[in-house]
Amino acid sequence: MTKPTMIDLFAGCGGMTVGFHDEGFKPVLAVEWDRYAAATYAANWGEDHVIAGDIAAVEERQIPRADLMIGGPPCQGFSNLGLKRLDDPRNQLWREYIRFIRTAKPQVFVIENVDRFSKSPEFQMLVEEVDHGTLNDYEITYGVLNSADYGVSQRRRRTIVIGSRVGRIDLPSPTHARVPEPGSGLLPWRTVRDVIEGLPARPESTELPESVTEFFGDPMPGIFKGLDIHFRRNPNQLSLDRYSYVPPGGGRFDVPVELLPRCWREKPTGTTDVMGRMRWDAPSLTIRTEFFKPEKGAYLHPQWAPARQRRDGDPQYIKGDPKKSVDRVITHYEASLIQDFPKDYLWMGTKTAIAKQIGNAVPSGLARAIAKQVRPFID
Repeated sequence: MTKPTMIDLFAGCGGMTVGFHDEGFKPVLAVEWDRYAAATYAANWGEDHVIAGDIAAVEERQIPRADLMIGGPPCQGFSNLGLKRLDDPRNQLWREYIRFIRTAKPQVFVIENVDRFSKSPEFQMLVEEVDHGTLNDYEITYGVLNSADYGVSQRRRRTIVIGSRVGRIDLPSPTHARVPEPGSGLLPWRTVRDVIEGLPARPESTELPESVTEFFGDPMPGIFKGLDIHFRRNPNQLSLDRYSYVPPGGGRFDVPVELLPRCWREKPTGTTDVMGRMRWDAPSLTIRTEFFKPEKGAYLHPQWAPARQRRDGDPQYIKGDPKKSVDRVITHYEASLIQDFPKDYLWMGTKTAIAKQIGNAVPSGLARAIAKQVRPFID
């Protein structure tokens, strides 16, 4: 049988494509302006159908007909971490998505975005296009899904919109739960242990291997694979001392006050996940683009053991046993596995560029669940 065709817009490094390809979809066009991310996509899925450039510059003659369109327009303008500026030009890029729908005429489209997207003015404009505008032959369903409910070892909430002109398509039902009810048929959430246990706890290298490959006419760092991106940082002794006090599930409040930077000492509440340590037997919190900075979230490796047992009357702070603890942030490779990329996925770019690609991606397990839900409706 001929595989249904797919266009991936704002494709990044291909996280959504991984999931949809697994369910039988064939990518025929991908558009991504970040050239490193586009090169990563091309390394895995082929350069012939990738446009590395501004989506607004893509001409209609370059847009093929396709059965499905997927994509996540940039969301920084109205994310929790952004400035929430309604006039941010990045918020208007979803209009380009609509232009592609008009031209490619997919049977189904899928939009992925931050959880706040469903409450944004831009989302309401999209609804109006469906109700009374150029997309009035589509019916949409939408909601906020947690990646952990679909077999991803990460709690990552995303708004998913499914538009269909071949019948209403509901959002996929969860396949996993924190604590499944007996007889529900649900599986327990997957954990950090499930995806990174057994990797070298103390990587030898701090750098990417020397490698250069040409994509789109430009030489770029890469291709890297697997343990190539399992490298460590070189934190100073003060940072190591801070890490050593943080137990699994803990954070900056577990660090002795005298070791904290002034900005944290003077902020007694909030930002509870910074300098946080993951738990082995739970999903991680959201992997963001700067997961290599512990001051940005709960990104410390989950392995930790106290130097001694806490006793009544002990001080608040207990230091970790340096022989039994891993006092470092997760590596790029560990982050990619928590984001549900295949173990042998190929990567292009600098260390910072690859981290950005990983943090911005849609976990392939979530994409796979959506693809499985959509596939029976595609003619």
